[in-house]
Amino acid sequence: MRKIINEPETFVDEVLDGIYHAHAGSLRPASADGRALVRADAPHSGRVGIVTGGGSGHLPLFLGYVGRGLCTAAAVGNVFSSPSVQQILDASRAVEGGAGVLFLYGNYGGDVYNFGLAGDVLRAEGVPVRTVLGTDDILSAPVEREHERRGVAGLVLAYKIAGAAAERGDSLEEVARLAQDAASRTRTMGVGLGPTILPAAGEPTFELDEGEMEIGVGIHGERGVYRGALETADEITERFLGELQKELALDAGSRVAVLVNGLGATPPEELYLIYRKLEQELSGRGVTIVRRYVGEYATSLEMVGASVSIMELDELLEALIEEPAESPFFHQGSAGASDVRYPEAGAARDFAQEPVSSSGTSDLRPLLDAVLPRMQQYTEELRSLDAAVGDGDLGITVSQGAAAVLAALDQMPHNVSDRALLVRAGQEFAEANPSTFAALTAAGVLAAAETLPDDDARIDGRQALRAFTERIAARGGAQPGDKTVLDVLLPLLEESADAQAGQLAETAARLLEETDTWQNRRGRAAWQGERTKGQRDPGSAAAVHFLNELARARGIQ
Repeated sequence: MRKIINEPETFVDEVLDGIYHAHAGSLRPASADGRALVRADAPHSGRVGIVTGGGSGHLPLFLGYVGRGLCTAAAVGNVFSSPSVQQILDASRAVEGGAGVLFLYGNYGGDVYNFGLAGDVLRAEGVPVRTVLGTDDILSAPVEREHERRGVAGLVLAYKIAGAAAERGDSLEEVARLAQDAASRTRTMGVGLGPTILPAAGEPTFELDEGEMEIGVGIHGERGVYRGALETADEITERFLGELQKELALDAGSRVAVLVNGLGATPPEELYLIYRKLEQELSGRGVTIVRRYVGEYATSLEMVGASVSIMELDELLEALIEEPAESPFFHQGSAGASDVRYPEAGAARDFAQEPVSSSGTSDLRPLLDAVLPRMQQYTEELRSLDAAVGDGDLGITVSQGAAAVLAALDQMPHNVSDRALLVRAGQEFAEANPSTFAALTAAGVLAAAETLPDDDARIDGRQALRAFTERIAARGGAQPGDKTVLDVLLPLLEESADAQAGQLAETAARLLEETDTWQNRRGRAAWQGERTKGQRDPGSAAAVHFLNELARARGIQ
């Protein structure tokens, strides 16, 4: 187990203590144990108090929705465990302002029993209580047993509706009715790609093999209903919609609120991939997304995965979903039409205007046509080398860059000069996957191109290599001995003038092996200091592979 915690037994209380201190102006404890968390300005006279609660480990659910236009209090249990009756009572009594209390929480056994008993106590004290359960998880029970379903991320949308109604002063009966309407119109479906680990247990809640996904996981690490090969973001989104549309009216003219939720360890970028496909599909059906939320709203510690919640709106619910709401953990999602228009692409370059070779032939084009496709085979090796000392993108940079250069050469007339070819190659390589390596390599290629006359296909390799290395050194600031590509290229300038490509490739390979024991002193790898000793420099490896393939293309081994 790798977690940034102190002791598992104190985890929840220390988290709460941190939250109270970080958000003292918005939230306060309403009990000695800190497990009853309420709005700092509660209670509100004559206004319904909305109390939620559940186990810890789901931030921002549940306590993250205590705020203006949302819930008034939350009772906090241990990780994935119900709060106690006393904690629920403490939260409720701290926010009851004479208009009664609405319990709004997820449909889980322990929560149901403890909130139910707390409600009995409050009613005995003369406090009106109503209860609404979130039951939005469509794969946790069939539709005919909808009352047995779990409440997951869709509960957030019910908070938004109920909180807006309470904020404007609606009666307890009306707040409860609207909350129930919101819950009844909301459906959620989720997918898990990796489990969560409870601090007290130290073991994953389930196991997935490499390349697998679990459809229908719960926010406590519960297994889903289907396990299969990992699908693309679009395929997963289509799967979600295929199930959700069975219970929601996602037809032309429908108006909805959409929530794309990360389960704790899913990058936001992946959530936006899901939202992108979701909007494409819904807008294609004539469905209007009135309000959209993308982010982490109901997590499961470090679980990898995502869910999609959709709430059908009528005029009343739409008005309430649009009302302002805020807590330290929640801000209103975006609204309005998403009429995104990308500017038109610029006009294609007219290569007929490029300088042409005086000889009508090119030494460079056939070499590039032969060498660049073969660079694809090194993608995984370069990725692995770069991941050990950097960010792991070099394999993609080289393979995509090579492919982009080849595609560009196909567009250029065969009599274009080698200088024009090199200039275009440098530009395409830099643009394909912009990175430090791509930018430096492109700069070197452009410098090499400057050594060639506009109309001559003949290349002085030594002069081009000198210009290439000098530009890289000037632009990147590296010196010989820094364990960069310069250490395998600069010594080649000292080779005899008649040295063949194969000899140069062999020399570069020997130099690469010698530098393995050195310490990287430039670039991202330098941040790792002595840990780079024994690690191969990935940029130098890419250069050696290129030289080897160049030698092979010339028929010299």
